[in-house]
Amino acid sequence: MPIDVAQALAAEPRSAGIAWGHKDVQLYHLGLGAGANPDRDTPATDPDELRYTLESRLHVLPSFATVAGAGSPGVISGLSMPGVDVNLAHVLHGGQSVMLHRPIPVAGEAVATARIAAVYDKGKAAILVVRTEVADADGPLWTNDAQIFVRGEGGFGGDRGPSTRPEPPAGAPDRTVERPIREDQALLYRLSGDWNPLHADPEFAKLAGFDRPILHGLCTYGMTLKAVVDTVLGGDVTRVRSCATRFAGVVYPGETLRVRMWEEDGRVRVTVGAAERDDTPVLTDTVVEHT
Repeated sequence: MPIDVAQALAAEPRSAGIAWGHKDVQLYHLGLGAGANPDRDTPATDPDELRYTLESRLHVLPSFATVAGAGSPGVISGLSMPGVDVNLAHVLHGGQSVMLHRPIPVAGEAVATARIAAVYDKGKAAILVVRTEVADADGPLWTNDAQIFVRGEGGFGGDRGPSTRPEPPAGAPDRTVERPIREDQALLYRLSGDWNPLHADPEFAKLAGFDRPILHGLCTYGMTLKAVVDTVLGGDVTRVRSCATRFAGVVYPGETLRVRMWEEDGRVRVTVGAAERDDTPVLTDTVVEHT
């Protein structure tokens, strides 16, 4: 079997130094659509967007942790771990969570340590959980968990992992916002480190089964967290403690995300759909925990 579970779980963690500065943060925010007015008929920039784009006012959206220093967290490093030898065409990024230990600085140097934290047997597929822990000289900064879905690699008699999913939020959402995606947004977002041609090359996208290039799932993830921060948390990124999601569908540049939010004690539950496709789900089981 291409995945040797025992070897993968026993492998020594891999560590590497990472660094980032204000330009990396600004580029990431621009890749999420920061600086643009959500109202397509009002081109003027909202002054509040300067906290994402102007170095003298800059703060760091916590989802920056998914690209800091390397791009998509854990996915590439996880697939190169001992005991893992899979066909990239069978790999999907199934889910993502980021836990913040303290606010991310605008510039920093840190060490990222990645390992396979779990391998689950889902029958027709396997799920690798790649955990990346990042710390600087002052201690832990964040922990990323990337869930990698590998088709055709299940059925080895292993632990099925968590089998229950949260019940969908009940009642009408407390807030609903729409966030337009520019036609060139995937081209800009990929400059933060995810160079997969699926998000840029029409011919490659067709080979992968799509009519045209799709938006990065982690771009949708970041746009959603930004919407929650801006509308529920008063623009204060330091209130975010964690953000977890499951990728449920594709998004195309030029579409509009419809973000629905249910406010609960210490957390916001979120669903995200593609507005032009009858709210086809693109993110589900999304929870932002906050102070």
